Amino acid sequence: MAAVVTDQFRILNANNFVDSVLDDNNSYYVFLGLPNSSVTGFGRTSDWNTSSSGPPSPTDNLQYLSHYKDTGLFGKRVTSANIRRVIRKVQWTTNTAYDMYRHDYSVSNPTPNSQTSRLYDSNYYVINSDYKVYICIDNGSSGTNITGSRSKFEPTSTDLQPFSAGSDGYLWKYLFSISPSDVIKFDSTEYIVVPNDWATTSDSQIQSVREAGDSDTNNNQIKKVYIKSGGTGYSNGTYDILGDGSGAKVSVTVDSNGTITSTNITSGGSGYTFGIVDLKRTGTISSAANLIPIIPPSKGHGYDIYTELGTDRVLVYSRFDSSTKDFPVDTKFSQVGIVKNPKEYAGVSTFTGSTYSGLYALKLDASYTGTPTVGETVSQTQSASEIAKGYVASYDSTTKVLKYFKDRSLFLTNGVSQEDRTTIGVNSKIIEFNNTDSISFTSATSTTVSAGFTGSSENGVNLGVTFTGGLANPEINKKTGDIIYIDNRPEVERNLRQKEDVKIILEF
Repeated sequence: MAAVVTDQFRILNANNFVDSVLDDNNSYYVFLGLPNSSVTGFGRTSDWNTSSSGPPSPTDNLQYLSHYKDTGLFGKRVTSANIRRVIRKVQWTTNTAYDMYRHDYSVSNPTPNSQTSRLYDSNYYVINSDYKVYICIDNGSSGTNITGSRSKFEPTSTDLQPFSAGSDGYLWKYLFSISPSDVIKFDSTEYIVVPNDWATTSDSQIQSVREAGDSDTNNNQIKKVYIKSGGTGYSNGTYDILGDGSGAKVSVTVDSNGTITSTNITSGGSGYTFGIVDLKRTGTISSAANLIPIIPPSKGHGYDIYTELGTDRVLVYSRFDSSTKDFPVDTKFSQVGIVKNPKEYAGVSTFTGSTYSGLYALKLDASYTGTPTVGETVSQTQSASEIAKGYVASYDSTTKVLKYFKDRSLFLTNGVSQEDRTTIGVNSKIIEFNNTDSISFTSATSTTVSAGFTGSSENGVNLGVTFTGGLANPEINKKTGDIIYIDNRPEVERNLRQKEDVKIILEF
């Protein structure tokens, strides 16, 4: 039995995702993780950064999803300011043939210029040099000129009605302008950002376009009648467009043979999902005309921008800099992900902070002069059978704060296997650090925890986490939340002057 998941289902899923992110009951975070990707262990490879094929593809199963949480370093909440729907970038360039908007492209009726079987894969809209977006209502095409003409005049008008930019046969409809703030955050070589809340926003520019596209009030739904065949024996005149809507009329012009050579909508009407032009034919005509009213999405062009442009992709933006101690600058990362609804570390409520630290921390002795290395092992032998272990994620020599994480690599046989071994009773037991025994490193000198330190700041410096007796926990429960996106990438080393602008494209 033949079936298809429709484009509208993908658009709906993208819309639902954006709505879920913007729902106050949810907390989505972009996070960075895995600072020691080339250290042998679970989920890592020694050639992570040197393989010609690049880092390994992420594994999508429950085992790995929990591992990604373990190796997460820190996260930043996604807000309405940092999520947008996006579409392919089609930049207007002179002397280019664009497809016109049509509702009936398919495998058997492909787009003439882009040669695609679906509207949303074709170049039927453009962005101009001023970040204004337009849809092509007419490109001068017909049954005798399938591909139409080439666009020679850049559309620049913000008129609410379709307009011609010059004498090249193109008719454009203005949709929206991208704000400067969205250009800075979301602009890329591949995608155009589309405004949020199109149906409800009170933004005056968007509201004007949306209301102008509401044929229920403006009686202006149909904007174009395509001439597939001009026929013969017809007369100039204005004719009704029949179908399941009402009120649409088209004026036709004929040549000396009565062949229809041009059409002009005089009333767009409303309520159409298909239309038929009633040319008042009487008697026998040797060659019948075939006129196709082009039906816009929903009520009219500009009313439902997401259906009109096929917004089945979402871009999530996040910036990590040195503005908070939650984001240590002396670390590395090899993974970027999105987690939904992690819980508070010691509670049942969803974490709602603007940022979080996913790291444990030790406040080392004030006199310590060693320099632990990011990615190396930190350990604490508490007894012959109890050894606390972690991987160093960050060390601030000024505040003496060492941040670390724990994952299964520290406890598996050879870092990767669940195979039995004689030392499993010691090496696979997960022990928490204390503030009494000595702290050891793979390469740095040993030290002790500053057991008398309690609080979240020192000498006016916010440490990012709250210490009790020199020990601090992550701000989230790392066993909670849903990983909905993960990306492995070559190791990135952070520093004080560096900012990471993360742009994640989700395709539905």
